[in-house]
Amino acid sequence: MSVQVTGVKNIPLIKKGDNLAEIICKNTEFADGDIICVASTVVSKAKGYTKALASITPSEDAYRISKMTKEDPRFLQGILDTSKEVIIEYPFILSEVPCGHVGVRAGVDNSNIEGENIILLPKDPSAEANDIRDGIKKICGEDVGVIVTDTCGRAFRRGQCGTAIGWAGMSAIRDFRGDHDLFGLELHITEEAVVDEIAAFSNFIMGESNNGIPVVKFSGCEKWKGHDSLYFTKEEDFIRKALHK
Repeated sequence: MSVQVTGVKNIPLIKKGDNLAEIICKNTEFADGDIICVASTVVSKAKGYTKALASITPSEDAYRISKMTKEDPRFLQGILDTSKEVIIEYPFILSEVPCGHVGVRAGVDNSNIEGENIILLPKDPSAEANDIRDGIKKICGEDVGVIVTDTCGRAFRRGQCGTAIGWAGMSAIRDFRGDHDLFGLELHITEEAVVDEIAAFSNFIMGESNNGIPVVKFSGCEKWKGHDSLYFTKEEDFIRKALHK
């Protein structure tokens, strides 16, 4: 397998109401089987998933957490409003959002946005990925995969890494269970999170500051079979259980 990775340039600053599929198709060509990663920031901006800090009234919980973290209580309230379940509050809020993703500060961000505003994660990232995929199919006529990405910290490791929070046109997990290794031994537990691996490399191209490349195209990826159970259930997630002790 030989994969070509291309940052899609000339994507303008995205505003509410912009048609991402149309903008992307104007700035790159596609072939069937290509995969694009789209930063959640631009997806949220296009759909209006932003909020002015001035419009947020902090709760008692936001003020209480603010005393520990020294963060703006309005920013913290935005995180709490977005969260389905708060797992820990300090030294940062770690929470689950409605799509199942668990992340620091619920993925709420106050960078790469004008004024005193915050960007919220898309409410249903996989639905957003599917909308972009359908739009590209209508405009370009090609069948592509779409991954919506966000950057997250990782347990036990320093530094942020790109992660898939939504996807369409592919399965999230490449399932090797039942296959055999080089010595004929059957694999029983090997499941590869391909969408996260692709998202991580896309983030290397996107950058984390002012690169201005929110879309990355992958050409030449081989197809894989698997499933979409990317997130552990609460019963399976022993790290969450340990944090709740």
